[in-house]
Amino acid sequence: MTYIKTITPSDAKGRLAKIYDRVRGADGRVDNILTAHSLRPPSLEGHMALYKNVLHHSANQVPKWFLEVIGVLVSLRNGCAYCVEHHFAGLERLLDDADEAAAIRSSLEGELAEGAIWGAKEIAALLYAEKLTMRPADMAETDVSELREAGWDDGEILEINQVAAYFAYANRTVLGLGVSINGEQLGLSPNSSEDGDWGHQ
Repeated sequence: MTYIKTITPSDAKGRLAKIYDRVRGADGRVDNILTAHSLRPPSLEGHMALYKNVLHHSANQVPKWFLEVIGVLVSLRNGCAYCVEHHFAGLERLLDDADEAAAIRSSLEGELAEGAIWGAKEIAALLYAEKLTMRPADMAETDVSELREAGWDDGEILEINQVAAYFAYANRTVLGLGVSINGEQLGLSPNSSEDGDWGHQ
């Protein structure tokens, strides 16, 4: 499951058991990316708080499906198959259209371009996230100005930035600890807009 020891939900006690109870899926399982934190429960709490607030908070203005698109793009560029498959499944569920989801994935796997899939506004966000992922030291104020010119306001730009940054963190957690997708149900997430609800559905 990982390169390091982990504590399974059945063996968890105390604080860890309480966190596991909050993040379980409907089948009672806990995602491997979360059990990877089990030796340090505060790290797991921090991960979940960031994930929930960045990607699944009710105050977000960028559509959730597009935030998932950004997550898939960043994960593809980082070579993190675990996050690609989980969040592509989540994207597909949100869209409820397998053909549209497949077209989006094909676009993300290739050269990003305005056209049949993306308008100028979406392309600006995707190019920003791609550059931040691949060449973070090259980021400049003009990158944000281009997002504004494409129609994103500053709060939305912050959301785009934070989702791209979160997935860089998640990808490195997975890749650095050898988190496996084995035995997981893909695409579960804390979709409830309730701030304290971390349950995966």
